[in-house]
Amino acid sequence: MSIIIHLDVMMAKRKKGLTELSKEVDITMANLSILKNNKAKAVRFSTLDAICRALDCQPGDILEYIDDEKESE
Repeated sequence: MSIIIHLDVMMAKRKKGLTELSKEVDITMANLSILKNNKAKAVRFSTLDAICRALDCQPGDILEYIDDEKESE
C-alpha cells in the first residue's frame, strides 16, 4: 500500500497509550490498533480529525505517501 500510517510514532512522541487515545478519540481499541499497525484500508476524516486533535498534530504527521513504483526500482 502506498499510504503509511505513523500513528505509533506520534503516540510515542506524545506519550499516549492505546487505551488513553481510544477513549479520547472515541474509537474502539481494536480499530485504533488496526490503524496503529498500518492494517487499515480506510480512515474517516472525522476519525483523523479526532486523532489529530488528541495528539496535537497535523494529518501529515500521521500519514505518508510512498510511491510503490519508485520503491520497487
